[in-house]
Amino acid sequence: MSELDSSMKKTSGEGSSGGSGLGLWLGIGGAYILLSAFVMFSMYGRIQALETGLATSDEQQARLAQRLDASESSVAGVNEKLGTAQQGIETRSAQLQRQHRASLNRLVKEQKAQMEAVTGEVEGVKSEVGTVKTDVETTRTDLAATKDKLERTIGDLGMQSGLIARTREDLDALRRKGERNYYEFTLLKGKGPVPVSTISLALKKVDPEKSKFTLNVLADDRTIEKKDRTMYEPMQFYTAKDRQLYEVVVFTAEKNKVTGYLSTPKEKIVAQAQPETK
Repeated sequence: MSELDSSMKKTSGEGSSGGSGLGLWLGIGGAYILLSAFVMFSMYGRIQALETGLATSDEQQARLAQRLDASESSVAGVNEKLGTAQQGIETRSAQLQRQHRASLNRLVKEQKAQMEAVTGEVEGVKSEVGTVKTDVETTRTDLAATKDKLERTIGDLGMQSGLIARTREDLDALRRKGERNYYEFTLLKGKGPVPVSTISLALKKVDPEKSKFTLNVLADDRTIEKKDRTMYEPMQFYTAKDRQLYEVVVFTAEKNKVTGYLSTPKEKIVAQAQPETK
C-alpha cells in the first residue's frame, strides 16, 4: 500500500510539473496572440487612417486641381480682357493723339490768322496814326496861322489890320494898350445912321445864323456899303481929310442888331489938336 501511494504521489508530482510548463507556454502563446492581434488591429487602424488620409488628400488634390484649372481659366480670361483693354487703350491713345495733333494744327492756324489780322490792324493803326500826326501838324500850323491872323488879320481892303477884339474885355485891353482910339457902337436894323466919332454907321441886313451882315459907312458926304461881311472881319476905309485907315469890327450879330467898335489912328487926334494950340 505504501508503495502504491508513493508511486501515485510520484506520478502526481510529475504530472504537476508538466502541467505547469504547458500552462506557461500556453500563457506565452496567448499573450503573443493577443499582442499580435493588438498590433494587427493597430496597424489596420493606421492603414485605414492612412487610406482615409490618402483619399482626403486625393480629394483635396482634385479640388486644388479644379481650383488651379479655374484659376488658369480666370487668368486666361483676365489676360484676354487685359489684351482687349490694352488694344482699346492703344486705339484710344492713337485717337487722342490724332485729335490732339488736329486741335494743335487748328489752333496754330487760328493763331496765325489772328496774328495776321492783328498785324494788318496794327499797320492800319500805324497808317491812321501817321495820318493823325500829319493832321495834327497841319492843324497846329493852321491854328498858328489862324491865331496870327486873328490877332493881326487882313482887312477887306487888303491892308494889315491891328489887333482884333472879340469881346468887350478884349476891347478894354486894346484901349489900355493905347495904340489906337476905339469907339464902341450898337446898330439896329431899320434905324437911321448912328454917329460914331467922325462917321456914321447904318445896319441894313443881318443873318445871325451865318454871322453875316450888311452895313453902310457914311463918311465925307459919301456912303460906303460893306455887304455880306462876317464877324471879326476888319472893314477898312479911308477918310478924305487925313487919308488915315479906319476900321470897323463887329463882334456880335443878333436878330436885327449888331455890336462892335470903330478903330481910328492916334495921329488924327494929334493933327486936329495942333491947330488948336497955335
